[in-house]
Amino acid sequence: MTGHATGAGDGAPSLGLYIHLPWCVRKCPYCDFNSHPVAGAALAAYVEHLLADLDRALTVPEAHRPVASIFIGGGTPSLLPGSAVARLLDGVRARLTLAPDAEISLEANPGTAEARRFAAYREAGVNRLSIGVQSLEAERLVALGRIHSPEEARAAVAMARAAGFDNLNLDLMFGLPGQTPALARADLEAALALAPEHLSYYQLSLEPGSAFHDDPPPLPDPDLVADIAAAGQERLAAAGLARYEVSAYARAGRRCRHNLNYWRFGDYLGIGAGAHAKLSRWRDGRVERVWREARLADPGAYLGAVPGALVAERRVLDADDLVVEFALNALRLVEGFVPADFVRATGLPVTRLAVPLERARALGLIEPDPARVVPSARGRDFLDDLVGLFVPGDD
Repeated sequence: MTGHATGAGDGAPSLGLYIHLPWCVRKCPYCDFNSHPVAGAALAAYVEHLLADLDRALTVPEAHRPVASIFIGGGTPSLLPGSAVARLLDGVRARLTLAPDAEISLEANPGTAEARRFAAYREAGVNRLSIGVQSLEAERLVALGRIHSPEEARAAVAMARAAGFDNLNLDLMFGLPGQTPALARADLEAALALAPEHLSYYQLSLEPGSAFHDDPPPLPDPDLVADIAAAGQERLAAAGLARYEVSAYARAGRRCRHNLNYWRFGDYLGIGAGAHAKLSRWRDGRVERVWREARLADPGAYLGAVPGALVAERRVLDADDLVVEFALNALRLVEGFVPADFVRATGLPVTRLAVPLERARALGLIEPDPARVVPSARGRDFLDDLVGLFVPGDD
């Protein structure tokens, strides 16, 4: 493969690359992501803007490392024709060195699934699809404002298999308006019948910035939702999908490597409207600086800006930021982390964790194991409380 030589500094790990498509057919009422109703004319020009954005991102040496994973998210990336995805990935390969086994994921909406398009994605190099099923019950899909039917969701999975995809994630939600435990069980069984390699199984939440937050639908009682979650976790384990993160379940060897990089506080480039990036400067095998960037979020502003003006925010993380952000990510993992992970990812001494870890153990939010920091079952259920212990001055 072609690409630049790395210039990241001694000991720097590989990178992820996140690519954001900000458009969808219709914004779902629970969605707080940077997504907007589709603008057909803008789609044609967007790929070239993405590649110009990547060129600008590569002006720092820390960006020149092998790329272990690419995630094309949105919005609805499956609005892009296969030729656009091929142009995009060819452009990425011309600019960066991809690992030989790089994981390349693309999010797809069953309402925009086409057999020819899926086949073109696979030919372009996409090797993992994440299909936003959300539910396989018609009434629940209507309540969520989804544009597809259960039949279209099943057809999308069949199209993906026919196109040669052997690594599929399905997104499935629970705690939906009007959902009973029996309905949730049936929904999960319907998803398992599609034999996904990975399942993102998560509770509907009313996020600020979403229509549901401003006008909440009637949701099941929290105790019922807790019962649904517990039963779902047990059923997924029995089906061979092991939980490795708060809401992520996978068959052996099928954990999402791109997301694992986030949760392990790894580095990644982010291009596209509203995309975020995190980079570290390494010297002599140690991190000496970590910063984040955010691109212009408005698609029109993004498309109208010159490459040098695409970054809306750039922030160097101080020691307190690093502690909180590491905890926010690493404590989502069922396996937790070892203290050396914290030192390597942040460049800080492990003593920075002493006080919050002592408090977390006293509250039963992490396991008593001194060699590894592992959230307890209680800690996973009260993850916000656990992470809050790492916030400076949060008593």
